[in-house]
Amino acid sequence: MRLNENCCGVTTLFDEKVARDDLDTYRRHGPSASTRLLLAALQASQAPISSVLDVGGGVGTIAHELLASGVQDATLVDASPAYLAAAREEFERRGTAARARLHLGDLVDVAGELHPADVVTLDKVVCCYPDMTSLLTVSAAGAQRMFGLVYPRDSWWVRLGIAVKNCVRRLRGGTFQGYVHSNAEIDATLRREGWRQRFRSGGMWWVVAVYERSVAR
Repeated sequence: MRLNENCCGVTTLFDEKVARDDLDTYRRHGPSASTRLLLAALQASQAPISSVLDVGGGVGTIAHELLASGVQDATLVDASPAYLAAAREEFERRGTAARARLHLGDLVDVAGELHPADVVTLDKVVCCYPDMTSLLTVSAAGAQRMFGLVYPRDSWWVRLGIAVKNCVRRLRGGTFQGYVHSNAEIDATLRREGWRQRFRSGGMWWVVAVYERSVAR
């Protein structure tokens, strides 16, 4: 298992029970509202999408949905073995396992093992990672056309909510911590890497954003 301090507590928080619950919820209700909005924004692009790299993809919701819409190839990276097992089960159930690749670990560590993809996504992943700049820089480098992400709005009530959750986890002996990174700095980091924002929708809790390159690599 290739995990570092940036993924502290992931394996214990996102265990088999959480993965099973998330997979059952996805099967019953489909993607969450913010994930559905991200998918719609990606699919609204005129650029063809043949491959996707989903970072911290959980049970594989984005990969499953994009493969079902005609994307040819999906790669899923996650630091939770339980999530990868649940994603693999769903790929097999859907008959798409041959078009999917799963990698265990922190993307910052395993990026060199992966092929570039037309689209890279981070759905509610930035909030789980302390070093936002490294995560965005490395993950965006693997995207050839579009980069999509969902992250917490940096408002006081979101910060309070995540702070309370962090406190409860610590009292229960957990080591996982959530983060609310500056939304302006997230945008600035991606613009420094040569991306321009094509879509943004900010709700009470989550921000959904899609970026594109001026010229595809």
